[in-house]
Amino acid sequence: MEPKPRRILVAKPGLDGHDRGAKVIVRALRDAGFEVIYTGIRQTPEMIAAAALQEGVDAVGLSLLSGAHMTLFPEIVKLLRKRGLKNLLVFGGGIIPDEDARALRKAGVDRVFGPGTPLQEIVAYLNEKLAVAR
Repeated sequence: MEPKPRRILVAKPGLDGHDRGAKVIVRALRDAGFEVIYTGIRQTPEMIAAAALQEGVDAVGLSLLSGAHMTLFPEIVKLLRKRGLKNLLVFGGGIIPDEDARALRKAGVDRVFGPGTPLQEIVAYLNEKLAVAR
């Protein structure tokens, strides 16, 4: 029996209304065989954590261009952990300076992808990380 596809939640936290990049990621992950749930724009940290729990996802991808990543990403990680999702893989993307990306990794975001990252690199990252978790 073939294993079930891995489930990924892609979310746009905060007031960032630019979701073209998130939609490109969603399509690339679906094309690579992942089951993807896209929350849409303007999601609160609470809404994202609740959706991750309800959907039973293997990973959460956060996309943000508004500059609020240092507030929103750690809050989402905190809420996920509070809901018992301690081992859930969290990754992010957007316009995030390297220094902030390092701080986000310390706050529980496993990896941050910047603009122009090849889609195959993101797919390979998820395949590798989620294969280890299986």
